[in-house]
Amino acid sequence: MRPILALAFLVVAATLAFSQLPPIIDRELFFGDPEISGAQISPDGNFITFLKPFKGVRNIWVKTIDQPFDKAHAITADTTRPVTSYFWSRDSKYVLYAQDKGGDENFRIYAVDPRATGDPVPAARDLTPMAKVRAMIIDVPKVTPNLIIVGLNDRRADLHDVYRLNITTGERKLLWKNEQNVAGWTTDLQANLRIAFRQTPDGGSELLRVDGDSLVSFYTATADESISPDRFTPDGSAFYLETDKGKDLDKAELQLCDIKTGKVTLVEKDPLNEVDFGNALFSEVTNELLATFYTGDRTRVYPKQEQFGKDWAKMVKVLPEGEISIGSTTADESIWLVAVSSDVDPGSRYLYNRKTGKAELLYRSRPNLPSGQLAPMKPVTYKSRDGMTIHAYLVTPKGIPSTNLPSVIMPHGGPWARDFWGYNSLAQFLANRGYAVLMPNFRGSTGYGKHYLNAGNKQWGTGFMQHDLTDGVKYLTAEKIADPKRVAIFGGSYGGYATLAGVAFTPDVYAAGVSYVGPSNIITLLKSIPPYWAPMKRTFAIRVGDMEKPDELKMLAEQSPLNSAKNIKAPLLVIQGANDPRVKKAESDQIVVALRDLGRTVEYMVAPDEGHGFVGRTNRLAAYTALEKFLAKHIGGRFQENVAPDIQKKIDALMVDVKTVTLQ
Repeated sequence: MRPILALAFLVVAATLAFSQLPPIIDRELFFGDPEISGAQISPDGNFITFLKPFKGVRNIWVKTIDQPFDKAHAITADTTRPVTSYFWSRDSKYVLYAQDKGGDENFRIYAVDPRATGDPVPAARDLTPMAKVRAMIIDVPKVTPNLIIVGLNDRRADLHDVYRLNITTGERKLLWKNEQNVAGWTTDLQANLRIAFRQTPDGGSELLRVDGDSLVSFYTATADESISPDRFTPDGSAFYLETDKGKDLDKAELQLCDIKTGKVTLVEKDPLNEVDFGNALFSEVTNELLATFYTGDRTRVYPKQEQFGKDWAKMVKVLPEGEISIGSTTADESIWLVAVSSDVDPGSRYLYNRKTGKAELLYRSRPNLPSGQLAPMKPVTYKSRDGMTIHAYLVTPKGIPSTNLPSVIMPHGGPWARDFWGYNSLAQFLANRGYAVLMPNFRGSTGYGKHYLNAGNKQWGTGFMQHDLTDGVKYLTAEKIADPKRVAIFGGSYGGYATLAGVAFTPDVYAAGVSYVGPSNIITLLKSIPPYWAPMKRTFAIRVGDMEKPDELKMLAEQSPLNSAKNIKAPLLVIQGANDPRVKKAESDQIVVALRDLGRTVEYMVAPDEGHGFVGRTNRLAAYTALEKFLAKHIGGRFQENVAPDIQKKIDALMVDVKTVTLQ
C-alpha cells in the first residue's frame, strides 16, 4: 500500500473507532473549579464550611448546618489566588488557612471569624505577616484551642524555629530556637514539644527527646529505613511510630515506642503483607486507636474499636460503593463528614449521624460530570527487564476495544510518592479523548516496602526508574493495547523530568512528550533546591546522587536530559510556572533553548503567576487545552474544537515565542 493511501486508511480507521466513544466531555467539567469542594464541619457542629468560587476565584464559604448551600456566604475574597486548604480552630471560633503569593510557597497563616460580617467579607487577619517567610503548622492542640504551634523560618531561611501562636491576638512566643538542624517536631496531647526529627550526617534519621533545653537522641534509622512518629499516648510515656527499621523488615509497621528507652512493641502490620502501614485514625474524645488503613490496589480498612467498627459497618451499608474516608467530625464525634469517591466519580460528601445511622448527601463536587461516560481504572502489574514486578493503574477509553490505541505514559511526581486507585481528572480526560493511559508506580515509589523504594536509589533517567516506564510501554504493546508508533509521555515535577528523560534517552519509544514543571538538569536542580529543604539535603545525595563524589557527579550529568538534547526527536511541549521554588524556570528555559537551537519542535508555556503546578482556573484550563491540542496533533486523539474566549486569551498570553527565550 502506498504511504499516502496507508495514512488515509489509518485516519479513516481511527475516525470509525473514535465514533464509538462517548461524546467529548467539555474540558471545563474536568478542570474548571468544582461547584463545591473541601467541606468541613465545625467542631461544635453548627457550621459547614466549603470551597467555592467567589468572583471567579476559589474561596472559603460558610453556612449553618441546617441552611441550604444557596444561603451560604463567602468569608474570604481573594481575587488573585485560590484558597486551597483551611481548617477550623478547636473551639470553632476561627477558620484558618494558608496562602502564598503566586506559587512561591512562602505560606502565611490567616484567621477569619466565620460569624463576622464585612463588605464583601469579614477581614482576615494575617497571623504571620513576614515577607519571604514560610510558615508551617506543627500542631493544633485540643487543650489550647486559641493557641496553635507553628514553625517559622524568619531567622534562618533553612531552619524553622518553633512558636506558640495566639489566634486572637497574633502574639507569638518562641518555644524552640532551632540550631540543631531539626526538620520536624511532634507534640504530646498536652501540647508540649516532645520529639525532634532530623537527618543524620550519613543520610539516616533520628528521633531526639526534648529534655529541658537539650535534645537527646533515642531512636535511629539508616538511610535505607524510614521512621515517622505519630500520636502520643495519653500519659505521654510512649508514642505510635510508623517504621520499617530492621534488616528483616521490608514493609513499614505501626509500633508503640517508649520515649525514654526507645524500645518498641508491634501494634499492627499489613495482614496481607502487601504494602506498608498506611494510616491510623484516633479518637479525639477517648484517644483510642479507632482504625488502621492499608493501600495496595485499593484501600483496606481495619476497625480497632468495637463501637467504631459497628458504626463504620452501618455507614458503609448506607453509602455508595467507593473509597470512603472521614474528613472531619464534630468535637464529640457524633457526626462525621464523609467523602465517597471512585474511579469514575470525583467525589461526594455526606453527613453521617452515628446515633441515627443515617447519611445525608451534602453535595456532589462535579454534579455535571457524566460519570456514566467515564472509564474504569484497572490495577495492573507487569515485569520490568530485571524481573521486578511493577504496580500500575490503567485507564482505557470507554466504548471501544482496548486495541492499538494512541497511548500516554503518565509517571507521577515526587518521585517518592505513588498513584492511587480513584478518580484522576487527567486520566479520565485523556481516556475520553481516545487515549489509553498507564500510570506506573515505578520503583522508587512509596508504599510497597523499603526494597521497592530503595531500588530506585540513583536510578534516574538512564537507570531502572526510567526503565520501568519504558517497560510499561512494552507491556502495553505486548498486550496489543498501544499502537507503538503513537505513544506519548507526560508528567509533572519528577514526572516532567521522566518525560524529558524518556524522549532524550529512549528517543524511538515516544512520539511526543509534555513536561510540566520538570527539571532538565539534575545538577542545576540540586544546586537550586529551596533553603528550607536543607535539613533533609542528604536525602537527595542518597536517593538521587552525591555531587561531592566525582563518579556520581558524572552520573548525574549523564542522567540529565539537557546534556542529551541532541538525541530528542519527538515534539515537546514544556509548561512552567515562573515562580516555582522547587523547579526553577531556568530548568525549562535551558531545554527549550537547546531544542530550539537544534532545530527541534518545541512549544513553551509559562504562567507568570504560578509556581510548582497551576492552581488558577484559567491558567489550569489553558495548560490542559494546550496539552489536548498538542497530543491530538502528534499522536492522534480527539480534540475539543471550541475554546472559551477567556481561555483562548489566556493561552495566547502564556504561550512563549521560543525565539525570544534567553538564558540568565
